[in-house]
Amino acid sequence: MKTVTERDPLRAVAALPRMQAVVVHGPGDLRIDTRPRPVPGRGEVLLALEWGGICGSDIAYWKNGASGTAALAHPLVLGHEFAGRVAALGDGVSGLREGQPVTAHPAQLVGDGALPERIAGRTNLYPRVRYFGSAAFDPHTDGGFSEYRTVPASQIRPLPDGVDTQQGALAEPLAVALHAVGRVPDLHGRTVLVNGCGPIGSLVVAAARHRGAGTVIAADLAASSLQVARSMGADETRNLSHGEALPEDVDVVFEASGAPAALGPVLRATARGGTLVQVGNLPGTAVPAALGDLVTREITWIGSYRFVEEIDDALRALGDGLDLTPLITHRFPLERAEEALSVAADPTSGSSKVMLRLAAQA
Repeated sequence: MKTVTERDPLRAVAALPRMQAVVVHGPGDLRIDTRPRPVPGRGEVLLALEWGGICGSDIAYWKNGASGTAALAHPLVLGHEFAGRVAALGDGVSGLREGQPVTAHPAQLVGDGALPERIAGRTNLYPRVRYFGSAAFDPHTDGGFSEYRTVPASQIRPLPDGVDTQQGALAEPLAVALHAVGRVPDLHGRTVLVNGCGPIGSLVVAAARHRGAGTVIAADLAASSLQVARSMGADETRNLSHGEALPEDVDVVFEASGAPAALGPVLRATARGGTLVQVGNLPGTAVPAALGDLVTREITWIGSYRFVEEIDDALRALGDGLDLTPLITHRFPLERAEEALSVAADPTSGSSKVMLRLAAQA
């Protein structure tokens, strides 16, 4: 004889324990929804999430209903920077234990994963990738701004001893910064300029210092951002809103603002024959930019997009003592997510990385 729940799947779903999630339903429409707590399937891990970091894409979905070319067709749980603890293991999962603190690699390739030989192994350039908290596919890929989430075991990354889940939630953006720094083979002893010191730019400062850069100079329009950058390892700062100029003849420059107007001055700051790494996302539409120095100074201009497996490098760096605490300026509970997004989006708030506490006791 079938049970009631076997006869009525909807009643079975309704009988599941509930959880809260930060869900964007459209432009300016953010809600704290109550949803069934997920159950891990074969090869999956159920996470009890504790901390999440707000990223620019989360803000874009909330404000515009889209991030880049990915537009909302359905409600979406935000968040791709998160960490928590293993709550349950699905069938076939080994090597993890309940209560273990972990984070997750947010990318999952769609398809066979084959790449041309010239970019073999560079999975960040694979054309079809599901990313947590992204509307690029339909159905969308929910993120981790919720009390619980199931994650394929292959995407789970245990935290090193001594690294708490708040720091662990920042492994993803740190991986972005380490990938950018890794686009230059050797930074040891070299002078580095980081233009744009939002969360990613400040993490590039920390990553460059971690990889042995000699002198790190940080430039931004906001004094609060420069203060964070100095706390993350910058030797010098330039406040561009006060008329301070970018330095000249810098070996390696990381452009992390994504502002087209910055490109001309940043190219001019790059030494002849130097390297410019573009970390900040540039607009997908035509914009005016002064690029003449790219040619006349024979500058190598390199793009940097997300990361491959540098999240493992990020966790090792955290385990070795890299402290990202200065990056965190604000913390909000899950139920105040809209306020948290507002603070993160407000250039006058003095915020850098804004964190969401996803569990009451985190």
